[in-house]
Formats: sequence, structure tokens, C-alpha cells
Amino acid sequence: MRYMMVVLLEFYPSWLALPREERRTYADSLQEIIQKYGQHVKVRFFDAEALPGKDYTDFVLCETVDLKQYHYMWEEIRDSLPYTKGYMKIKDVVMGIENAFQSYEEEVLNMGP
Repeated sequence: MRYMMVVLLEFYPSWLALPREERRTYADSLQEIIQKYGQHVKVRFFDAEALPGKDYTDFVLCETVDLKQYHYMWEEIRDSLPYTKGYMKIKDVVMGIENAFQSYEEEVLNMGP
């Protein structure tokens, strides 16, 4: 099954107070973690701070068929300096399964595609 997660993030003013060069260095370290799991988890980043949004500044779309790899990726991100120094926080995660009803119909009810 293919899982999709919308991970709502909040980057705090302390993040914005850092020089852009330092923020870029931290962002590169996060990208290294994401690339490490790139074979298993597809990740897309979206900036939402200047748009209507409540309680989040950014969001990440994650797509995977392997929840274990998705979880491990976020464990590493949570151990990273941008997270542990308090520059960001995961605010919420919205999760869904792509076409789950079709899988149920095919696998459980033995209905054809």
C-alpha cells in the first residue's frame, strides 16, 4: 500500500534570526538525512508561512510504501541539530492510504479491478 503523509512543521523566530548561511547549512544537513531514505520515501517541501495556515509555517509531503523507513527518517530528523536546538517542531501529521478501498475490494472481497 502507498502511504501519504502531510507533516505540518513550525519553524520558530529563532530559526529566522540565524544568518541565512547558517540556515542553509542546517537545511543541507536535513537534506542529507532525507536523501539517505530517498529510495524509500519521496519528500517534497512547501513553504506556507506567507499563506493562510494555522499553527504551521511549512509542510512536507511524504510518500512511501515502507512506513518503517518513513519513521526512521523522522527519528533522524528529530535527532538533528535544527530540531534539538529548538528551531523547528512537528506540529501535526495527516496520513492517508492511496486508494485503500480498492485494495480492500480486491484483496478481501475478491473483486476485480
